[in-house]
Amino acid sequence: MSLVKFKRRPFENLITSDLFKDDDFFDNRLWNKKLDEPALNIKETKDAFEVELAAPGFSKKDFEVTIDNGCLNISAENSNNTKEEKDNYTRQEFRYNSFEKRLQLPDTVKEEDVKAQYKDGILSFNLLKKEEAKLNKPRTVEIS
Repeated sequence: MSLVKFKRRPFENLITSDLFKDDDFFDNRLWNKKLDEPALNIKETKDAFEVELAAPGFSKKDFEVTIDNGCLNISAENSNNTKEEKDNYTRQEFRYNSFEKRLQLPDTVKEEDVKAQYKDGILSFNLLKKEEAKLNKPRTVEIS
């Protein structure tokens, strides 16, 4: 057996820090594109599905919502540029935000009656159910 001199790796301090303690660090943190997606809540009632999408920092005109082939497509994009020029310096800042979300609608939704509202950073949808979907009650399946 031979001894090999230990060589310190350049990022060793980062790797042993608390930042990297989780096993799923690379799946769920910095390199995961899903971090940019807004949070989504879906609630089913007797008459409708209520969908809430958290999208602060946008305005109503930034959204594009379409229904195509049974999918609710939501996209938003906005940017902000500021420039300040003084005698001996120029300060320029810019910001860009965008996201795209697609939801497969159940066959029980009336696509023509979908309503949307944006208020206080929350984009809300009311997806009414078809009448025949309201009448169907769940049945118990006997296990043999």
